[in-house]
Amino acid sequence: MPGRRNALYILTIISLLVGLFTGRAEIFNIAYLIGAIMLLSFLWTWLSLRGIALRRTTRTRRSQVGRVFAESFAVRKAGLLPKLWLEIRDHSNLPSHYASYIVPALLGGREYTWEVETVCVARGEFQLGPLTVICGDPFGLFRWPRRVGATDRLLVYPMTVELDRVILPVGFLSGGDAQRQLTHQVTTNASSIRDYVPGDSINRIHWRSTARTGDIMVKEFELDPLVDIWLFSDFSGSSLVEDPTLKRAGGYGTLAPSLLRIPPSTEEYGAIIAASLAKHFIDDERVVGYAAYTPYRQIIQPDRGNRQLMRIFQALAVARSTSNLSLREVLSLETHQFLRGTTVMIITSSLQQEWIHEAQILIRRGIRPICVFIDPQTFDPQLDSSSLHGMLQLAKIPTIRVGKDDDIAAALEQRPV
Repeated sequence: MPGRRNALYILTIISLLVGLFTGRAEIFNIAYLIGAIMLLSFLWTWLSLRGIALRRTTRTRRSQVGRVFAESFAVRKAGLLPKLWLEIRDHSNLPSHYASYIVPALLGGREYTWEVETVCVARGEFQLGPLTVICGDPFGLFRWPRRVGATDRLLVYPMTVELDRVILPVGFLSGGDAQRQLTHQVTTNASSIRDYVPGDSINRIHWRSTARTGDIMVKEFELDPLVDIWLFSDFSGSSLVEDPTLKRAGGYGTLAPSLLRIPPSTEEYGAIIAASLAKHFIDDERVVGYAAYTPYRQIIQPDRGNRQLMRIFQALAVARSTSNLSLREVLSLETHQFLRGTTVMIITSSLQQEWIHEAQILIRRGIRPICVFIDPQTFDPQLDSSSLHGMLQLAKIPTIRVGKDDDIAAALEQRPV
């Protein structure tokens, strides 16, 4: 377009000079015609951005690696001037998301719509928008952009693998059997209802039975027959091992994996393992808590249900191995809140042996640690993990080993050794 305008500028100047030297009126008319065309084109382009309504509809602001994220767009003409050509440029940073579009001519009050479907290939938090609308004139001399600054956020959860079973050590408190013992504490197991007596707290009232009977009824609770499970993810910078040729997606520091292969990074393996374990236990109606420094402190108190799973997924979506605290320091800071009988699954690729001493302290407190060890030697052959394996065996800490390119589901389903 600049080349076309420059050619018309030069032609106009030449026409005026020739007209001055020859005195011929038709040469001046050519210059006036060219000037009128350029002025008309400029006004057409400037007015083309008036009377446009642009709508962007996002069906969900949550997705998962491997799932399809869909958006729909609509452009409607509201003015009298026909829109012969519009270009919509999308500046989202979601990998592999191409929502830019060329809108054909819009006449009358017509609305043009299109949809974009993208397979999510990277976990993280991504920005949708802004948009830039560009229009031009029929002669292709001018282009006029207008930026639509509205943005939104998309959170992409890590991928998960389906687990049929995960073998855990038997906890001290319950052994996995129903206790059938009433308790004054409010637990997740409501067994029956009874009449209200003075001293019962309001949160024990069963409102549906109260409305039906006309008398205040309260819930009776039993002890939880299953021990709590804590997922303890190690996202320390010292434990990160990955292929140096890997590239980070966008500016968010997350890897863009292929849907057919997990990228060779202990960070990505750790996120997938933690997400898969959380989904398995919560689907099994277990009480699950989560702890990590990503690098910010993320503590999700034990709970069950889909809302708890979404909390854990949200934390894992943006988790990065940038914490300055080692696994030993994090265990020392956070394990004081674990109750006797709790099962703690430590997901780590750290070769530092100091954290094993903290795990032994947990054992003496009646807490059962399990190590899900992402073997860094399989990511970098120059590393040696044999000494750490020996220390874990001497400390009698059950360990599940996961290596690069292993079947994660098969690895997690094996018996800890």
